Amino acid sequence: MSATDPGPLRLAILDTDSGFVQVLVKRAEALGWQYRRLEAPPPIDEFVAMRVHALVVDLALLGPSAWEFLERLGAGLPGIGIVVCTGRTTVAQRVRGLRLGADDWIGKPCHPEEVLARVEAVARRRKRATAREDQGPVVAGELEIRADQFQAFVAGRSVDLTRREFEVLQLLADAKGKVLQREDIYQAVWGYAMAHGDRSVDVFVRKVRQKLEKASPDWSYIHTHFGVGYRFDPERRGGADEDELPPPPVEPEGEREPYEDEPRATTDESRVRLAAV
Repeated sequence: MSATDPGPLRLAILDTDSGFVQVLVKRAEALGWQYRRLEAPPPIDEFVAMRVHALVVDLALLGPSAWEFLERLGAGLPGIGIVVCTGRTTVAQRVRGLRLGADDWIGKPCHPEEVLARVEAVARRRKRATAREDQGPVVAGELEIRADQFQAFVAGRSVDLTRREFEVLQLLADAKGKVLQREDIYQAVWGYAMAHGDRSVDVFVRKVRQKLEKASPDWSYIHTHFGVGYRFDPERRGGADEDELPPPPVEPEGEREPYEDEPRATTDESRVRLAAV
């Protein structure tokens, strides 16, 4: 399930809910996956020896050490996909978990099919990222995109992108100037179909654009195609003939085109809060 190991997906399940785990295991077996059932977190070196592609974990059973576990696992095994499947949590807790290393988060009660679909989506993203590592860094304008570090750099300094922000940037950069529709971006990065009115793609593109503009203010990297999606095409801002350009036309009052990131559809508040991670 990786660029160098094409075998079946290997899943570790860290959960003490026997009924839920049993159903999850049966469905994983039907998909031809291999799995390991765990009731306590093993040392990081044991995780390395298991050579699993993904982990489904209920953070509730880890207590106060849950955050430290996520951070250590993410740092020690950057190639493993982590799907948190736990009970009711706050937005702040989900944000913290995703920033510490979780790739996805789903609340209980949930359907095992959805959990496995999210695991597959995370594994696909990791597989694509692993394959890109062999291609070397992508240089565009002042930007250097490093798949092996899940990060972008300007003059050697990190742009400080989160994992998902990097995935959005890399997907756009890989399209080599092609316009990608919002729905296609969502499917590729989040791993499932975008719900009507979901603004997650717009939120993440805006975050990436803001960080790129801060790190490389003389360049514009991501361009909006209204009603369609986004295109990655580095362009230097201004230019030698900028002063010779005619002034922009004055828009008639009441007919202004919305700015790039203004909402165009009714927002599903609960999804936007999660997308703000």
